[in-house]
Amino acid sequence: MIRFDVLTLFPRMFDDPLNESVLKRAQEQKRIEIVVHDIRDFGLGRHRIVDDTPFGGGGGMVMKPEPLVRAIESVKKPYPSARVVLLTPQGAPLDTDHVRRLAEYRHLVLVCGRYEGIDERVRGGFVDEEISIGDYVLTGGELAAMVLIDTVSRQIHGVLGHENAAHEDSFSEGLLEYPHYTKPRDFRGLRVPEVLMSGNHEEIKRWRRKESIRRTWLRRPDLLRRADLSREDLTAIAEWEQEGASCRETA
Repeated sequence: MIRFDVLTLFPRMFDDPLNESVLKRAQEQKRIEIVVHDIRDFGLGRHRIVDDTPFGGGGGMVMKPEPLVRAIESVKKPYPSARVVLLTPQGAPLDTDHVRRLAEYRHLVLVCGRYEGIDERVRGGFVDEEISIGDYVLTGGELAAMVLIDTVSRQIHGVLGHENAAHEDSFSEGLLEYPHYTKPRDFRGLRVPEVLMSGNHEEIKRWRRKESIRRTWLRRPDLLRRADLSREDLTAIAEWEQEGASCRETA
């Protein structure tokens, strides 16, 4: 089981996304626990102030250190080994290896930044790591926290119905996933590949591997540089490269 404590100025944003589908079942089955905390509960004074103007001038507001640190310390008090993660576009890119490493922790504290950012002294002394979900800027860290919760939860044993489901996902082996088909066999003249209906599991496995490689080559060739490719994979890639622009997806 893994516990997520989320620190945010907008806790209601998490109400529906965390209580649907896989995450809802995972919480009901006690495989994950998600607790959302309002940073304003730790704000200063009767107005529960959580931000202020930046030193040095400039537009926008900066989240104050006192409320954030008080929130982090309050959440960590019963769980001193919890890992504190700040969601920020300045963080390390989130990828599959990173997700698997995070899934090994029993307790993650997710800090959602807002406005122009947080006081630097918080990230310097009270945050264990910073994570970004992409090279773009969101209004706040809430959506990034939801993404992290979802993808990390998928790594927890029993969260997904199929034992190998997480292993078969796109990026699980550094590649995009192969195409999927279901009934009917023929849809408006578009037919399911015959190999998938052959019953030959070894041939199906080989087809899926080849299609995974081909889709990655077409859409995300940068991923192939880090992938563990067999001689057969490399031969197929060489053939596609020779075909060049004439190579088209049939998936």
